[in-house]
Amino acid sequence: MILEEPKKDRFWLYVGLFTFSLVAVLLMVKMNENEKFEPIKQQLIEEEKQMNIRVIGNR
Repeated sequence: MILEEPKKDRFWLYVGLFTFSLVAVLLMVKMNENEKFEPIKQQLIEEEKQMNIRVIGNR
């Protein structure tokens, strides 16, 4: 009799690797998006600061 070694089920390993890869890609896209829109965010903050200037003593 020849005993065959049972094959290991690697389903959960593949699911884990796929999930990790998907999360890594989503994080990279999100970080790239933040860097791309940073100048626009800074401009909006600057414009808001300029709009919040109050004129005092002009009666």
